[in-house]
Amino acid sequence: MTLPFAMTAPFRIAPLSVIEHATRLVFAQVVQQHPDLFDRLGEHADKRYAFVPTDLPVGFLVEPSARRISVHRKPHLPVAQACMGGKLVLLLALLEGQIDGDAVFFSRSLTITGDMEAMLALRNALDDCNIDLPADIARMSGPFAPLVRRAAAEIRTRALSREAATWN
Repeated sequence: MTLPFAMTAPFRIAPLSVIEHATRLVFAQVVQQHPDLFDRLGEHADKRYAFVPTDLPVGFLVEPSARRISVHRKPHLPVAQACMGGKLVLLLALLEGQIDGDAVFFSRSLTITGDMEAMLALRNALDDCNIDLPADIARMSGPFAPLVRRAAAEIRTRALSREAATWN
């Protein structure tokens, strides 16, 4: 699924600092809810991981040992030891363990370059954490948490149902 323009427009027109601030808030919430996520990386915790959505003009760099994420406009992405590229919906589904990473990789919907062992360690760590982005984002929403959770879960369900047919 290609995301609707209304969902990708902020990534195209908003200042990078605004995008990065929002991204860091969500990232911090995920790390807070899953504190052992990066501990499972072992020797790969000091590596830098890039995630490059093919349908957005930005990429994300995760540095597990520093518990840090940064956002960069394409093509000015920093060097990373391991890089994963694909549609944003696909990358988020992998983050949550909603889809089979092997099936997506072999369907060529996903590209991985660099240190495959590091990326596999990250995938295994993510699989063990049972991340639920709608729930994690909702926790940041105060009295609007139930509404945010339902809306985010509905977006996820619709996006995944449209994509599933192309992965198998």
